[in-house]
Amino acid sequence: MIVKDWCSFCGECAGVCPRNLIQVREYSLVFNDDDCKDCNTCIKACPIDALEKED
Repeated sequence: MIVKDWCSFCGECAGVCPRNLIQVREYSLVFNDDDCKDCNTCIKACPIDALEKED
């Protein structure tokens, strides 16, 4: 997952992840990409479009 510079670390993405794979830290997001099923729920939930799927 790519987190863009304007991410405010609000936690919306972490709150909607059905597998609880996102942790919000003070100034970062930690993703467990190995278990991600690419449902894109976190990307859709971001209110400021700060998440992007890696190719």
